Amino acid sequence: MRILYAIQGTGNGHLARALDVVPLLQARCDRLDLLVSGPPADLSLPFEVRHRAQGMGFLFGKKGGINFVKTFWQFKSAKFVKEIQRLPIRDYDLVISDFEPVSSWACRLREVPCVALSHQSAVLHPAAPRPADADPAGRAVLRHYAPSTAQYGFHFQEYAPGISTPVIRQQVRALVPTDEGHYTVYLPAFEEEVLVERLRYLSRATRWEVFSKHSTAPATYGNVRVWPVSGGADFLGSLARASGVLCGAGFETPAEALYLGKKLLVVPMKQQYEQQCNAAALALLGVPVIKNLKDKYLAVVDEWLHQGRAVPVHYPDRTGAVLDQLLAEQLPGPGPRRATVSFPDPELSAPRA
Repeated sequence: MRILYAIQGTGNGHLARALDVVPLLQARCDRLDLLVSGPPADLSLPFEVRHRAQGMGFLFGKKGGINFVKTFWQFKSAKFVKEIQRLPIRDYDLVISDFEPVSSWACRLREVPCVALSHQSAVLHPAAPRPADADPAGRAVLRHYAPSTAQYGFHFQEYAPGISTPVIRQQVRALVPTDEGHYTVYLPAFEEEVLVERLRYLSRATRWEVFSKHSTAPATYGNVRVWPVSGGADFLGSLARASGVLCGAGFETPAEALYLGKKLLVVPMKQQYEQQCNAAALALLGVPVIKNLKDKYLAVVDEWLHQGRAVPVHYPDRTGAVLDQLLAEQLPGPGPRRATVSFPDPELSAPRA
């Protein structure tokens, strides 16, 4: 049995999930090849990557959103098409994609099944929470970025069959959480100078430990300590010892903070539909959400610092069970393939082979 596991390399969330998924898949098949696409991430994989691709990654800005200008200029459409054409998709018995576009479109154009194993699959499910403000363009990007024929999703809660609670990597499950009084900050769409100025203004009595994508060396500014993002023990150590976590409305970092019993405050990225959906889901759990770090949200941050409480969650380790279900239902065999997450919108799935 030969499996291609394709991973979106933009950000660290998909790669962090792969740290647990890859060994489990390796134990369940004869050959597992990895494909990683997108700009270089802060977290590296300790596995051989057979296929590397440019893909269609997004670049973070410095003011709370995606830098669409840099994203556009770094994208080479002709190269992307060649990557799709050259990927030997028919060498595999099964293709699993964690929101990775090269493998997904290679499968679609050749009418080969592609199984989505991702958070985005859960976000698109009709039962998943939605933001109050509709975003047709953002939803369209999420729908068509990496098409699939079957979907297995992860979300903050099990909103429907086929949606599981988050993959909490073993590194995090092994941590022993404590409370040493500081607050861990991970807001990759903000530049260091903005974060330092706003955090010092929000509370000079609070110790902030900031992990920044835009920093190259550690620095201290009064009560704000800044480190470059390493994806390693420094961040996890800070997370384990923190009183609370201030971060974007991504998926892995909020899920890990909730799992560790940390109180959480999120700032969803601007013009990023997935994060708006995540923020809606977290708000339903009782997690406070603010749009940005401006003065108008100072009262919310102050209340969170002094009166905020952790939201209890139950995230058992079910990754192996999810993979067993996926392989049993999607590997070629005498029976028909079926998707465990059913989308009523026909545009969400590619034609089956």
